[in-house]
Amino acid sequence: MKIRFSAEVESSLVAGMPVLALESTIIAHGMPHPDNVEFALESESICRQQGVVPATIAVIKGECCVGLEKAQIEFIAKDASTKKVSRRELGIAIAKKWSGGTTVSATMHIAHQSGLSVISTGGIGGVHRGAEKTFDVSQDLISLSQIPMIVVSAGAKAVLDLPKTLEALETLGIPVLGFETNEFPAFYSRNSGLCGLLRIESPREAANVYRKNIETGLNMSTLVVNPVPEKDEIPDNEIENIICGAIKYAREKKIKGKDLTPFLLKEIVKNTDGRSLETNKALAINNVNLGIQISKELS
Repeated sequence: MKIRFSAEVESSLVAGMPVLALESTIIAHGMPHPDNVEFALESESICRQQGVVPATIAVIKGECCVGLEKAQIEFIAKDASTKKVSRRELGIAIAKKWSGGTTVSATMHIAHQSGLSVISTGGIGGVHRGAEKTFDVSQDLISLSQIPMIVVSAGAKAVLDLPKTLEALETLGIPVLGFETNEFPAFYSRNSGLCGLLRIESPREAANVYRKNIETGLNMSTLVVNPVPEKDEIPDNEIENIICGAIKYAREKKIKGKDLTPFLLKEIVKNTDGRSLETNKALAINNVNLGIQISKELS
């Protein structure tokens, strides 16, 4: 697979320094401008401050890029033609010379091909509400079942059917570790009522489980779920009505497929007067910090 590495990432991989993969759909489609640029630059700065090299991944004019320059981040954050590129569309994106933010599934694929082991994201995709009628299930789940990495997230996005998503993770054989919790977090909220996860207390435990999975010949990801900090959360009983309203509006407007999640996130930001955007930033930065520590353990 042809990959364009930034000079910083390439030299770090050669030297065996810890590198953390970061997805770019959150920049291109998950946050409005200029919040998306500020978030991306802050995430990378936090990595460097702690001795870890950030590898933000995107497709730029048909090239799979691992490690972006500031100008490239600003391009995918502002350009209206920037596409949402999932794993199934990587070949198309390269052939058509698209520029796009890579979803968790596409980012995982490129990161694994690059020799990276840890990715931090906001929330994974999963089983959408009403999937028993629409069969709308994110490719993220399939990628998690096929690509051996550590993926750090605040659970699955709250707009999804979280009980079905957790069941799908189990069915696909994906181990889910709760960082300092035994409850599957609900993205904006720390609590979902879905308990029974294996609780871990340290980044070292996450790294050790991943290593043992690899030694055992298991090729799925290890999903580490990390609840949003308490001071930044929106409790489930506050956000759920807003989510339901956004889903209803999306159905009325016949929004579906890959356009659905970005549409819902924008509606939720609007209907929370921006509070959900601040929570999204906080949980994503929290996941970057945990991903940094896990990357150091593996390095």
